[in-house]
Amino acid sequence: MSRPRLILLLLILGLIATFFALDLGRYLSLAELQARQLQILTWVQAHFLEAALLYLLIYVVSTALSLPGASLLTLAGSAVFGIGWGLLLVSFASTLGATLAMLSARFLLRDWVRTRFGDRLAQFEQGMAKDGAFYLLSLRLIPLFPFFLVNLLMGLTPIRVSTYFWVSQLGMLPGTFVYVLAGSELATLTSTGNILSPGLILALTLLGLMPWLMKHLMARLALRRLHAPYRKPERFDYNLLVIGAGAGGLVTSYIAAAVKARVGLIEQHRMGGDCLHTGCVPSKALIRSARFAFEQRRAAELGFTPAHSRADFAAVMARVAEVIKAVEPHDSVERYQGLGVECIQGTGRLVSPWEVEVGGQRLSARHIVIATGARPRVPNLPGLTEVPYLTSDNLWQLREAPRHLLVLGGGPIGCELAQSLALLGIQVTLVELADQLLPREERDVADLLQARMVADGVQVLTGWRAERVDYLPKAESEPEDEPSQWPIRLHLRRDDEQLLLEGDQLLLALGRVANVSGFGLEALGVPLSPDGTLAVDEYLATPYPSLLAVGDVAGPYQFTHVAAHQGWYAAVNTLFSPFKRFRADYRVIPAATYTSPEIARVGLNRREASARGIPFEVTRFEMAELDRSIADGERQGFVEVLTVPGKDRILGATIVGPHAGERLAEFVLAMRHGLGLRKILATIHPYPTLVEGNKYLAGEWQRAHQPTRLLPWLARYHAWRRGA
Repeated sequence: MSRPRLILLLLILGLIATFFALDLGRYLSLAELQARQLQILTWVQAHFLEAALLYLLIYVVSTALSLPGASLLTLAGSAVFGIGWGLLLVSFASTLGATLAMLSARFLLRDWVRTRFGDRLAQFEQGMAKDGAFYLLSLRLIPLFPFFLVNLLMGLTPIRVSTYFWVSQLGMLPGTFVYVLAGSELATLTSTGNILSPGLILALTLLGLMPWLMKHLMARLALRRLHAPYRKPERFDYNLLVIGAGAGGLVTSYIAAAVKARVGLIEQHRMGGDCLHTGCVPSKALIRSARFAFEQRRAAELGFTPAHSRADFAAVMARVAEVIKAVEPHDSVERYQGLGVECIQGTGRLVSPWEVEVGGQRLSARHIVIATGARPRVPNLPGLTEVPYLTSDNLWQLREAPRHLLVLGGGPIGCELAQSLALLGIQVTLVELADQLLPREERDVADLLQARMVADGVQVLTGWRAERVDYLPKAESEPEDEPSQWPIRLHLRRDDEQLLLEGDQLLLALGRVANVSGFGLEALGVPLSPDGTLAVDEYLATPYPSLLAVGDVAGPYQFTHVAAHQGWYAAVNTLFSPFKRFRADYRVIPAATYTSPEIARVGLNRREASARGIPFEVTRFEMAELDRSIADGERQGFVEVLTVPGKDRILGATIVGPHAGERLAEFVLAMRHGLGLRKILATIHPYPTLVEGNKYLAGEWQRAHQPTRLLPWLARYHAWRRGA
């Protein structure tokens, strides 16, 4: 505990101890107050201002320390100052004291609670940020909840101090008024326990529920106004309609069909979406060919005569197409219709919150899920409209290798493609605006990747901004077999420096933007988030409860596995609401970048934890020390884990090296189910494997947390056992 916290804690404990040691509570009894009422009244009339300030101070201190006797102090307020002044003094004094108690609890306990419970508080804190004022107002209005407990709990939340003050003032006012009125009849009171009768408690409890009842009513009225332009069908053709047959749409429709709902899946292009046709599957097929090219370069290192075969680019891309074709049956119309999903070919356009128009036919459903995915981001770069640029969508149509490929973007897509194509013998230059590749990763991770990419033949330029691009197509008179001037010229700037890059192909790898246009969402007025995705709540619903969204179009993560994860929530929330709904859980989201070395991560890294003010310890194990890495000749990389200081609870893990994505799964499982590093250390891992690196890291953590004070005594014990 820090010194300021220790001082505050000792001060609070000292004041409370003094209160009980001096038996000051005897002055806060009804009999004592009634006996001294006339004496106190006389002194107050003679010294009103001093009496008011003294009373205010006593009340604030008493409330801040959560001392017993608040009821008597409230009665005394009106008994000696009158109803008006009593209500004013008590109202402000109780609010000031409660705010001080809340701030003390926040200062003493909040960091400890966040450190101990971490991500488990994330949803609670989100709820407080959204509806904290309503929660607090209800608790203040209902006298069944002890106010000192409310002060303590609210100190652990992110509620603003100003909000806490005015809501507390408002919420405590009805109960304060009841006590102040009772205090005006102090002489006739026999007990403070019968001031709040059961009927009055019930009335105040109902009053406490009023904010939520009013909120619910206002929400119903707002929804009624939202639905006013549309007529809800009396009967529906489907339980669920899904627009988009990518990963999110496929999982949503499959799960709904599995529980025997009638499901329609609308796709305007190809089943399987971007992941199958232009994303995960083709890129991993390309990476496999690139990895073989790299292995050939290592022939002498592995005991072989150096190989001299060259990549046949057209054959590599033809293999990519064959891989897509081999995976297609998994996402085919035939398979999904066999699972009970009605597949509908065409462009779906929303015409109401319950209806979709497809090919001139109007279909209705109780719920509709938008799963329209995303497309490559195209920047507003002067001259770009004249350039026949490539993206991750159309790159796979190439059959002739570029002579010099310029890549804009050093994120996962740009790095994976640039490195793979360079290994196939293509000259590649990659430009990244940030000062490192993979800007979300740690600097040492990015530096390790950059060094490997440069060794593989990629020219990497970080910190450069693209200002414009010129396109100079080959003249018709030029011979086809003679290289002309480079047709693409990319102008870059970094501070006062300028640089001109020339190439024959330009690949844009600047991320992806959600597909929100052309589906009728604009006409319905469905709002967007700042990042351009559809604005959905924690249940994946838009402001229209019948419209939900999953996958890249919904965010917040553009991963295939997250889209599939959301698909389960969307299916269950549509089919079983209002009886049961689940908040989408994003607490443990893994991610992998399939470069060489491969980079996989779950949870926080050092940069993110520091930015969020979350204390952490770092444990790291270098793969160069692992037997399997030595045998494979793959000694680059490491395993790094962040834990709660002094504990083995995992906050995040990063793995750099071969098969990092597969090796990450153990940490994902541990974080998801609350298992610490000790459990991983106690798990038998087969030898020799790369995943042993996880266990050895856990061992490094255990060694760093040995019971050092106990070790000398253990040494003496063993010496005694030897008879020494």
